[in-house]
Amino acid sequence: MISCLSLSSYSFCEKIALKKYRRCVKRGCIKRPQVVSGAKKDGFGLRVFVLSDLHTDYPENMAWVRSLSTKRHDKDVLLVAGDVAEMYDNFILTMSLLKERFEYVFFVPGNHDLWCRWETEDFDSLEKLNKLLDACKQLGVETNPAVIDGLGIIPLFSWYHESFDREDDIVGVRIPSLDMACKDFHACKWPGNLSNRDTSLALYFDSINEKNQNTVKRIQSTCSQIITFSHFVPRQELCPEKRMLFYPNLPKIIGSDWLEDRIRSIHGVESSSFACHVFGHTHFCWDAVVDGIRYVQAPLAYPRERKRRMNGGETWLPFCIYLDGEFGAKVMPCYWSDYYAINPRTPSNTKLAPWVARFYNLI
Repeated sequence: MISCLSLSSYSFCEKIALKKYRRCVKRGCIKRPQVVSGAKKDGFGLRVFVLSDLHTDYPENMAWVRSLSTKRHDKDVLLVAGDVAEMYDNFILTMSLLKERFEYVFFVPGNHDLWCRWETEDFDSLEKLNKLLDACKQLGVETNPAVIDGLGIIPLFSWYHESFDREDDIVGVRIPSLDMACKDFHACKWPGNLSNRDTSLALYFDSINEKNQNTVKRIQSTCSQIITFSHFVPRQELCPEKRMLFYPNLPKIIGSDWLEDRIRSIHGVESSSFACHVFGHTHFCWDAVVDGIRYVQAPLAYPRERKRRMNGGETWLPFCIYLDGEFGAKVMPCYWSDYYAINPRTPSNTKLAPWVARFYNLI
């Protein structure tokens, strides 16, 4: 949704933090093994790969999907955490290509999937949602909870709400309004009782999960390992602080408190090493454990973002999160979650980072 940050220059404090980060990587405090191929080896059991924000309306991203091996993943599971494509035809083509390459494909919708700007048919975003879910059913793509080889997989529907953001706002800077910065306010079409401007959409999408409660309870009683996944962000700590962002109001349009509550109701309040939640939306690679749950984001993102990202993304995505009964190691390049692994989060600090201050012509 929003591009990753360019870190071309630093203040004195940022330089100290970066040196500390690199020193910890060198000493092994932060694991940064080389990203290896996902090629399947003989004797491996179930493998689960994750991916979000494919945005295959971009020809480069569609070409990347086409380039995935038709043999390497033919016994694997893929979790697609939303934002496949804006155009319905591109969505169908993308999901068809993925289903040809993976034995099981699971999907939850993102905001871009529900845009209605260029569709030939006249329908609103809820009607488009139903159309996408019907297409998934025809393609053999799973949108409901299931158990595969003893592993519980639970897709969670969600939407964001502005009150999700509880951290101090950036002041003294002319920041574009949510209406101007977020195309959802214009590209989505909702029935009169639903709106991006309150909690109604977040509550509506969360309520969709209720129909699967009996299945979820069975999974909880029979599976010791569970992966949940959503498009939107369940906790504000899974996004950089506002002073680090080109659009400091981003946290107001990324997440849902009801999503986190539902995740905790599934994994438990304290959780364990067997709990994992996958998300998308912000396009920041992320891999961190917060209050006992491992949170992972592995976005393909926009082509221009991959050019700025460490280690790109084309060669190490999709990311293998689960292998032969165990959750995979942290091998994905994640600048921001690694940064916060050694630097405290200080949301009360509202002084813009140098790259953001330059963006707003303040330095």
